[in-house]
Amino acid sequence: MKILFVVRAPSVHSARWINQIVGRGWDIHVFAAAEMFGTRWHPDFHDVTAYSYASNGGGANTFRARKLWPLPFAGERVKLLASRLPERWSSRAAWLARVIRWLKPDMVHSLEFQQPGYLTLQARALYKDRFPPWIVSNWGSDIYLFGPLAGHVERVKAILAACDYYACECQRDITLAREYGFTKTALPVMPIAGGFHLDRLAQYRQPGPVSARKVITVKGYQNWAGRALVGLRALELCSDQIKAGGYRVVIYLAEESVQIAAERMALRTGIPVEIVPETSHEEILRLQGRARVAIGLSISDGLSTSALEALIMGAFPIQSNTACLTELVKDGETALMVPPEDAPEVADAIRRALSDDALVNRAAELNAKLAAERLDYGVVQARVVEMYERIAAETQTHLRGVMS
Repeated sequence: MKILFVVRAPSVHSARWINQIVGRGWDIHVFAAAEMFGTRWHPDFHDVTAYSYASNGGGANTFRARKLWPLPFAGERVKLLASRLPERWSSRAAWLARVIRWLKPDMVHSLEFQQPGYLTLQARALYKDRFPPWIVSNWGSDIYLFGPLAGHVERVKAILAACDYYACECQRDITLAREYGFTKTALPVMPIAGGFHLDRLAQYRQPGPVSARKVITVKGYQNWAGRALVGLRALELCSDQIKAGGYRVVIYLAEESVQIAAERMALRTGIPVEIVPETSHEEILRLQGRARVAIGLSISDGLSTSALEALIMGAFPIQSNTACLTELVKDGETALMVPPEDAPEVADAIRRALSDDALVNRAAELNAKLAAERLDYGVVQARVVEMYERIAAETQTHLRGVMS
Protein backbone atom coordinates (compact mmCIF):
# COMPACT_ATOMS: atom_id res chain seq x y z
CA MET A 1 0.00 0.00 0.00
CA LYS A 2 1.33 3.43 -0.96
CA ILE A 3 0.15 6.46 1.03
CA LEU A 4 1.10 10.10 0.54
CA PHE A 5 0.62 12.31 3.61
CA VAL A 6 0.48 16.08 3.24
CA VAL A 7 1.72 17.48 6.55
CA ARG A 8 3.31 20.30 8.49
CA ALA A 9 6.93 19.17 8.45
CA PRO A 10 7.83 20.30 12.00
CA SER A 11 4.68 18.77 13.53
CA VAL A 12 5.22 16.09 16.16
CA HIS A 13 1.51 15.21 15.94
CA SER A 14 1.93 14.33 12.24
CA ALA A 15 4.99 12.23 12.99
CA ARG A 16 3.27 10.34 15.81
CA TRP A 17 0.20 9.63 13.69
CA ILE A 18 2.27 8.28 10.80
CA ASN A 19 4.53 6.25 13.10
CA GLN A 20 1.53 4.07 13.91
CA ILE A 21 1.69 2.53 10.44
CA VAL A 22 5.42 2.46 9.64
CA GLY A 23 7.22 -0.85 9.71
CA ARG A 24 4.34 -2.74 8.09
CA GLY A 25 5.87 -2.89 4.63
CA TRP A 26 3.70 -0.03 3.39
CA ASP A 27 5.26 2.64 1.18
CA ILE A 28 4.89 5.88 3.16
CA HIS A 29 5.60 9.33 1.68
CA VAL A 30 5.25 12.79 3.28
CA PHE A 31 4.98 16.16 1.55
CA ALA A 32 5.72 19.41 3.39
CA ALA A 33 2.69 21.69 3.10
CA ALA A 34 4.12 24.74 4.85
CA GLU A 35 6.93 27.01 3.64
CA MET A 36 9.31 24.51 2.06
CA PHE A 37 12.45 26.60 1.52
CA GLY A 38 14.75 25.37 4.27
CA THR A 39 12.14 23.00 5.71
CA ARG A 40 13.30 21.16 8.79
CA TRP A 41 11.43 17.93 9.45
CA HIS A 42 10.57 16.87 12.97
CA PRO A 43 13.07 14.30 14.31
CA ASP A 44 10.25 11.83 15.05
CA PHE A 45 9.70 11.30 11.32
CA HIS A 46 11.35 8.05 10.23
CA ASP A 47 10.87 5.23 7.73
CA VAL A 48 9.27 7.64 5.26
CA THR A 49 10.23 9.36 2.02
CA ALA A 50 9.92 13.12 2.49
CA TYR A 51 9.47 15.86 -0.10
CA SER A 52 10.29 19.55 0.28
CA TYR A 53 12.49 22.11 -1.47
CA ALA A 54 15.40 21.62 0.93
CA SER A 55 14.73 18.58 3.08
CA ASN A 56 16.66 18.11 6.28
CA GLY A 57 15.99 16.76 9.73
CA GLY A 58 13.91 13.68 10.31
CA GLY A 59 14.93 10.65 12.32
CA ALA A 60 17.96 8.38 11.92
CA ASN A 61 18.87 6.48 8.76
CA THR A 62 15.32 5.55 7.78
CA PHE A 63 14.37 9.12 6.88
CA ARG A 64 14.70 9.43 3.10
CA ALA A 65 14.72 13.05 1.93
CA ARG A 66 13.95 13.97 -1.67
CA LYS A 67 14.50 17.58 -2.63
CA LEU A 68 11.94 18.90 -5.07
CA TRP A 69 14.35 21.58 -6.18
CA PRO A 70 16.97 20.10 -8.55
CA LEU A 71 19.82 22.48 -7.68
CA PRO A 72 22.23 21.91 -4.76
CA PHE A 73 21.29 25.08 -2.92
CA ALA A 74 18.18 26.43 -1.27
CA GLY A 75 17.17 29.21 1.08
CA GLU A 76 16.93 32.81 -0.06
CA ARG A 77 18.51 32.24 -3.48
CA VAL A 78 15.92 29.62 -4.37
CA LYS A 79 13.14 31.90 -3.15
CA LEU A 80 14.41 34.70 -5.40
CA LEU A 81 14.76 32.41 -8.41
CA ALA A 82 11.40 30.74 -7.83
CA SER A 83 9.67 34.11 -7.63
CA ARG A 84 10.72 34.77 -11.23
CA LEU A 85 9.47 31.45 -12.58
CA PRO A 86 5.97 30.65 -13.87
CA GLU A 87 3.60 29.54 -11.11
CA ARG A 88 3.52 25.98 -12.44
CA TRP A 89 7.19 25.68 -11.41
CA SER A 90 7.21 27.69 -8.22
CA SER A 91 3.93 26.95 -6.41
CA ARG A 92 3.75 24.24 -3.76
CA ALA A 93 0.37 23.12 -5.10
CA ALA A 94 1.90 22.48 -8.55
CA TRP A 95 4.75 20.50 -7.00
CA LEU A 96 2.31 18.48 -4.93
CA ALA A 97 0.29 17.67 -8.05
CA ARG A 98 3.49 16.51 -9.76
CA VAL A 99 4.47 14.29 -6.84
CA ILE A 100 0.99 12.71 -6.80
CA ARG A 101 1.11 12.13 -10.55
CA TRP A 102 4.55 10.54 -10.26
CA LEU A 103 3.86 8.41 -7.17
CA LYS A 104 0.32 7.33 -8.07
CA PRO A 105 -0.45 6.67 -4.37
CA ASP A 106 -3.31 4.46 -3.28
CA MET A 107 -4.55 7.39 -1.20
CA VAL A 108 -3.65 10.93 -0.15
CA HIS A 109 -4.13 11.95 3.48
CA SER A 110 -4.01 15.64 4.49
CA LEU A 111 -3.26 15.95 8.21
CA GLU A 112 -5.06 19.20 9.07
CA PHE A 113 -7.16 21.65 7.07
CA GLN A 114 -5.33 24.97 7.47
CA GLN A 115 -2.21 24.25 5.43
CA PRO A 116 -2.18 20.61 4.24
CA GLY A 117 -5.90 20.55 3.40
CA TYR A 118 -5.98 23.87 1.58
CA LEU A 119 -2.82 22.98 -0.36
CA THR A 120 -4.17 19.56 -1.38
CA LEU A 121 -7.38 21.23 -2.57
CA GLN A 122 -5.30 23.48 -4.83
CA ALA A 123 -3.27 20.54 -6.11
CA ARG A 124 -6.45 18.60 -6.85
CA ALA A 125 -7.69 21.48 -9.01
CA LEU A 126 -4.46 21.30 -11.02
CA TYR A 127 -4.58 17.51 -11.35
CA LYS A 128 -5.71 16.35 -14.78
CA ASP A 129 -6.24 12.64 -14.12
CA ARG A 130 -8.45 10.83 -11.62
CA PHE A 131 -7.37 12.09 -8.19
CA PRO A 132 -6.54 9.35 -5.65
CA PRO A 133 -8.95 8.75 -2.76
CA TRP A 134 -8.49 11.76 -0.47
CA ILE A 135 -8.67 11.64 3.34
CA VAL A 136 -8.77 14.91 5.26
CA SER A 137 -8.13 15.09 9.01
CA ASN A 138 -9.74 17.93 10.94
CA TRP A 139 -7.43 19.02 13.75
CA GLY A 140 -8.49 21.01 16.78
CA SER A 141 -10.06 24.24 15.56
CA ASP A 142 -10.18 23.62 11.80
CA ILE A 143 -13.98 23.56 11.63
CA TYR A 144 -15.19 24.56 15.10
CA LEU A 145 -13.40 27.93 15.18
CA PHE A 146 -12.25 28.69 11.64
CA GLY A 147 -15.14 27.08 9.75
CA PRO A 148 -17.55 30.03 9.87
CA LEU A 149 -14.89 32.74 9.38
CA ALA A 150 -14.90 34.70 6.12
CA GLY A 151 -11.36 33.72 5.16
CA HIS A 152 -12.05 30.01 5.62
CA VAL A 153 -15.69 29.09 5.14
CA GLU A 154 -15.64 28.63 1.36
CA ARG A 155 -12.41 26.63 1.45
CA VAL A 156 -13.72 24.43 4.27
CA LYS A 157 -16.87 23.73 2.26
CA ALA A 158 -14.80 23.05 -0.87
CA ILE A 159 -12.57 20.55 0.98
CA LEU A 160 -15.58 18.75 2.42
CA ALA A 161 -17.21 18.60 -1.01
CA ALA A 162 -14.07 17.23 -2.66
CA CYS A 163 -12.64 14.76 -0.14
CA ASP A 164 -13.69 11.12 0.02
CA TYR A 165 -13.07 10.48 3.74
CA TYR A 166 -13.15 12.76 6.77
CA ALA A 167 -11.33 12.11 10.06
CA CYS A 168 -11.61 14.02 13.33
CA GLU A 169 -11.37 13.72 17.11
CA CYS A 170 -15.00 14.04 18.17
CA GLN A 171 -18.64 13.69 17.17
CA ARG A 172 -19.03 17.47 17.44
CA ASP A 173 -16.86 17.92 14.37
CA ILE A 174 -18.61 15.20 12.39
CA THR A 175 -21.88 17.04 12.98
CA LEU A 176 -20.29 20.33 11.90
CA ALA A 177 -18.84 18.72 8.76
CA ARG A 178 -22.29 17.47 7.81
CA GLU A 179 -23.66 20.99 8.32
CA TYR A 180 -20.99 22.28 5.92
CA GLY A 181 -22.14 19.83 3.27
CA PHE A 182 -20.01 16.72 3.78
CA THR A 183 -21.92 13.68 2.46
CA LYS A 184 -19.31 10.94 2.19
CA THR A 185 -17.59 8.66 4.74
CA ALA A 186 -16.79 9.88 8.24
CA LEU A 187 -14.02 7.74 9.74
CA PRO A 188 -13.90 6.51 13.35
CA VAL A 189 -13.18 9.23 15.92
CA MET A 190 -9.57 9.02 17.18
CA PRO A 191 -6.96 11.34 18.76
CA ILE A 192 -4.98 13.26 16.12
CA ALA A 193 -1.65 12.22 17.65
CA GLY A 194 -2.60 8.57 17.92
CA GLY A 195 -2.44 6.51 21.09
CA PHE A 196 -0.20 6.75 24.14
CA HIS A 197 2.38 4.27 25.44
CA LEU A 198 0.80 4.01 28.87
CA ASP A 199 3.37 1.56 30.19
CA ARG A 200 6.19 4.01 29.40
CA LEU A 201 4.34 7.02 30.80
CA ALA A 202 3.81 5.28 34.14
CA GLN A 203 7.44 5.96 35.07
CA TYR A 204 6.74 9.70 35.18
CA ARG A 205 3.87 9.46 37.70
CA GLN A 206 4.52 10.40 41.31
CA PRO A 207 3.66 7.40 43.51
CA GLY A 208 0.86 7.67 46.01
CA PRO A 209 -2.56 9.36 45.87
CA VAL A 210 -3.07 12.36 43.59
CA SER A 211 -4.45 14.27 46.58
CA ALA A 212 -0.92 14.27 48.07
CA ARG A 213 0.52 16.17 45.12
CA LYS A 214 1.41 19.84 45.59
CA VAL A 215 1.73 21.12 42.01
CA ILE A 216 -0.77 23.01 39.83
CA THR A 217 0.17 23.16 36.14
CA VAL A 218 -1.03 25.75 33.62
CA LYS A 219 -0.56 25.53 29.86
CA GLY A 220 1.03 28.87 29.04
CA TYR A 221 -0.49 29.62 25.64
CA GLN A 222 -1.93 33.12 25.20
CA ASN A 223 -2.64 33.56 21.51
CA TRP A 224 -5.46 33.33 18.97
CA ALA A 225 -6.97 30.48 21.00
CA GLY A 226 -5.02 30.09 24.26
CA ARG A 227 -6.24 31.90 27.39
CA ALA A 228 -3.49 31.34 29.95
CA LEU A 229 -3.95 34.85 31.34
CA VAL A 230 -7.48 33.92 32.40
CA GLY A 231 -6.00 30.97 34.26
CA LEU A 232 -3.54 33.25 36.07
CA ARG A 233 -6.33 35.59 37.11
CA ALA A 234 -8.30 32.60 38.43
CA LEU A 235 -5.31 31.42 40.44
CA GLU A 236 -4.99 34.88 41.95
CA LEU A 237 -8.65 34.81 43.00
CA CYS A 238 -8.01 31.69 45.06
CA SER A 239 -4.45 32.50 46.14
CA ASP A 240 -5.37 32.16 49.82
CA GLN A 241 -6.27 28.49 49.39
CA ILE A 242 -3.21 27.82 47.21
CA LYS A 243 -0.83 29.28 49.81
CA ALA A 244 -2.59 27.64 52.75
CA GLY A 245 -2.32 24.23 51.06
CA GLY A 246 1.36 24.62 50.26
CA TYR A 247 0.87 24.37 46.50
CA ARG A 248 3.14 25.76 43.82
CA VAL A 249 2.15 26.76 40.31
CA VAL A 250 4.15 25.66 37.25
CA ILE A 251 3.38 27.40 33.94
CA TYR A 252 4.83 25.46 31.03
CA LEU A 253 5.36 26.67 27.45
CA ALA A 254 4.75 30.17 28.78
CA GLU A 255 4.71 32.92 26.17
CA GLU A 256 6.25 36.31 26.99
CA SER A 257 3.01 38.02 28.01
CA VAL A 258 2.24 35.08 30.30
CA GLN A 259 5.70 35.15 31.84
CA ILE A 260 5.32 38.83 32.71
CA ALA A 261 1.83 38.36 34.13
CA ALA A 262 2.93 35.31 36.14
CA GLU A 263 5.84 37.14 37.75
CA ARG A 264 3.61 40.06 38.70
CA MET A 265 0.98 37.69 40.12
CA ALA A 266 3.62 35.94 42.21
CA LEU A 267 4.81 39.28 43.59
CA ARG A 268 1.27 40.37 44.45
CA THR A 269 0.06 37.15 46.01
CA GLY A 270 3.11 35.33 47.31
CA ILE A 271 2.15 32.17 45.40
CA PRO A 272 5.26 30.13 44.50
CA VAL A 273 5.39 30.25 40.69
CA GLU A 274 7.77 28.44 38.35
CA ILE A 275 7.83 29.63 34.75
CA VAL A 276 8.95 27.17 32.07
CA PRO A 277 9.08 28.94 28.66
CA GLU A 278 10.52 25.95 26.80
CA THR A 279 10.98 22.36 27.86
CA SER A 280 11.01 18.83 26.52
CA HIS A 281 7.92 16.70 26.10
CA GLU A 282 9.36 14.33 28.69
CA GLU A 283 9.63 17.10 31.25
CA ILE A 284 6.01 18.17 30.63
CA LEU A 285 4.95 14.59 31.34
CA ARG A 286 6.97 14.66 34.57
CA LEU A 287 5.25 17.89 35.57
CA GLN A 288 1.81 16.41 34.94
CA GLY A 289 2.84 13.29 36.83
CA ARG A 290 3.47 15.49 39.89
CA ALA A 291 0.41 17.71 39.46
CA ARG A 292 -2.81 17.56 41.43
CA VAL A 293 -4.54 19.92 38.99
CA ALA A 294 -3.82 20.65 35.30
CA ILE A 295 -5.37 23.81 33.83
CA GLY A 296 -5.76 24.28 30.07
CA LEU A 297 -7.84 27.13 28.66
CA SER A 298 -8.56 28.02 25.04
CA ILE A 299 -11.51 29.36 23.09
CA SER A 300 -11.36 26.36 20.75
CA ASP A 301 -9.76 22.93 20.68
CA GLY A 302 -10.23 19.32 19.72
CA LEU A 303 -9.62 16.61 22.28
CA SER A 304 -6.53 18.57 23.46
CA THR A 305 -3.45 16.38 23.60
CA SER A 306 -2.15 18.23 26.65
CA ALA A 307 -5.39 17.49 28.54
CA LEU A 308 -5.20 13.81 27.56
CA GLU A 309 -1.62 13.64 28.82
CA ALA A 310 -2.67 15.31 32.08
CA LEU A 311 -5.44 12.82 32.81
CA ILE A 312 -3.19 9.90 31.85
CA MET A 313 -0.62 11.16 34.36
CA GLY A 314 -3.28 11.35 37.06
CA ALA A 315 -3.61 15.15 37.19
CA PHE A 316 -7.18 16.41 37.52
CA PRO A 317 -8.08 18.35 34.35
CA ILE A 318 -9.68 21.79 34.52
CA GLN A 319 -10.30 22.34 30.84
CA SER A 320 -12.20 24.70 28.55
CA ASN A 321 -15.71 23.59 27.70
CA THR A 322 -14.91 24.58 24.12
CA ALA A 323 -12.80 21.42 23.74
CA CYS A 324 -13.99 17.98 22.62
CA LEU A 325 -12.77 16.59 25.94
CA THR A 326 -16.40 17.00 27.03
CA GLU A 327 -17.15 13.83 24.99
CA LEU A 328 -14.51 11.78 26.80
CA VAL A 329 -14.71 12.83 30.46
CA LYS A 330 -17.58 13.29 32.91
CA ASP A 331 -17.86 16.92 33.97
CA GLY A 332 -17.81 17.15 37.75
CA GLU A 333 -16.54 13.60 38.12
CA THR A 334 -13.40 13.03 36.06
CA ALA A 335 -12.73 16.66 35.06
CA LEU A 336 -14.19 20.13 35.43
CA MET A 337 -15.15 21.87 32.20
CA VAL A 338 -15.14 25.66 32.41
CA PRO A 339 -15.75 28.71 30.19
CA PRO A 340 -12.31 29.73 28.87
CA GLU A 341 -12.74 33.46 29.54
CA ASP A 342 -14.54 33.39 32.90
CA ALA A 343 -11.87 33.73 35.59
CA PRO A 344 -14.27 33.55 38.59
CA GLU A 345 -15.76 30.28 37.34
CA VAL A 346 -12.31 28.86 36.69
CA ALA A 347 -11.35 29.92 40.23
CA ASP A 348 -14.37 28.06 41.62
CA ALA A 349 -13.23 24.93 39.79
CA ILE A 350 -9.70 25.30 41.19
CA ARG A 351 -11.06 25.68 44.73
CA ARG A 352 -13.14 22.55 44.35
CA ALA A 353 -10.26 20.50 42.94
CA LEU A 354 -7.95 21.63 45.76
CA SER A 355 -10.42 20.99 48.56
CA ASP A 356 -11.94 17.66 47.49
CA ASP A 357 -9.41 14.86 47.92
CA ALA A 358 -11.97 12.19 47.11
CA LEU A 359 -12.82 13.89 43.82
CA VAL A 360 -9.26 13.99 42.46
CA ASN A 361 -8.36 10.50 43.70
CA ARG A 362 -11.46 8.91 42.22
CA ALA A 363 -10.99 10.86 38.96
CA ALA A 364 -7.46 9.49 38.65
CA GLU A 365 -8.78 5.93 38.95
CA LEU A 366 -11.54 6.46 36.40
CA ASN A 367 -9.27 8.30 33.98
CA ALA A 368 -6.70 5.51 34.18
CA LYS A 369 -9.42 3.04 33.19
CA LEU A 370 -10.54 5.35 30.35
CA ALA A 371 -6.97 5.65 29.08
CA ALA A 372 -6.45 1.88 29.07
CA GLU A 373 -9.67 1.29 27.15
CA ARG A 374 -9.57 4.15 24.63
CA LEU A 375 -6.17 5.88 24.55
CA ASP A 376 -3.60 3.07 24.79
CA TYR A 377 -1.21 2.98 21.84
CA GLY A 378 -2.02 -0.59 20.89
CA VAL A 379 -5.76 0.04 20.97
CA VAL A 380 -5.59 3.16 18.78
CA GLN A 381 -2.95 1.74 16.44
CA ALA A 382 -5.10 -1.30 15.64
CA ARG A 383 -8.00 0.99 14.72
CA VAL A 384 -5.74 3.18 12.55
CA VAL A 385 -4.31 0.21 10.64
CA GLU A 386 -7.80 -1.21 10.11
CA MET A 387 -8.96 2.18 8.84
CA TYR A 388 -6.32 2.36 6.09
CA GLU A 389 -6.82 -1.29 5.13
CA ARG A 390 -10.55 -0.69 4.84
CA ILE A 391 -10.05 2.38 2.62
CA ALA A 392 -7.60 0.47 0.41
CA ALA A 393 -10.09 -2.39 0.06
CA GLU A 394 -12.95 -0.02 -0.78
CA THR A 395 -10.77 1.69 -3.38
CA GLN A 396 -9.89 -1.58 -5.08
CA THR A 397 -13.55 -2.62 -5.11
CA HIS A 398 -14.50 0.72 -6.66
CA LEU A 399 -11.79 0.48 -9.33
CA ARG A 400 -12.85 -3.03 -10.31
CA GLY A 401 -16.39 -1.76 -10.66
CA VAL A 402 -15.29 1.13 -12.87
CA MET A 403 -13.16 -1.12 -15.10
CA SER A 404 -15.71 -3.94 -15.47
